[in-house]
Amino acid sequence: MGLLELFILAVGLSMDAFAVAICKGLATPKVKIKQMATAGLWFGGFQALMPFLGFVLGSAFEKYVTRIDHWIAFILLGAIGVNMIKEAFSKEENAADGDFGFKTMLLMAVATSIDALAVGITFALLPDVNIITAVSFIGVITFLFSAFGVRLGSIVGCRYKSKAEFAGGVILVLLGTKILLEHLGIL
Repeated sequence: MGLLELFILAVGLSMDAFAVAICKGLATPKVKIKQMATAGLWFGGFQALMPFLGFVLGSAFEKYVTRIDHWIAFILLGAIGVNMIKEAFSKEENAADGDFGFKTMLLMAVATSIDALAVGITFALLPDVNIITAVSFIGVITFLFSAFGVRLGSIVGCRYKSKAEFAGGVILVLLGTKILLEHLGIL
């Protein structure tokens, strides 16, 4: 996986955290750098931790699934992407919450990084993934998007939440399709 693909994947994975960070900023009357850093560290940290855990899990089962690994990557990334697209069109709105406390941030960080766990499993099945580079890249990109999202939210609000989720979903579906097509020799 090249740096461009890794960057695109990191952006796609960070969209959930970015959307939540925007809403956090909306609910925060006067955003401080500390709040931006808090959101960035929680979301970026978990977006880095989860693919690493997924990689460890995927590596344990790699020998059992090598013949169908490309299909697993396609299905996992596709399912995550389709779910993000579905959430983007959902009428269900979560109330904006300006709490940056431990319990709130832990729950939000876990909730926004579950998809990264599945991506980590996919990483274990791909031959050319340096997991340390990948999780570092994902964590840093998510940190930046989340910190910026809090600030942006304080300025513009939750208007762009669904667009961010939709874009992230499309990116993940396209990456999954690319992996499958490359393995089948079409690309």
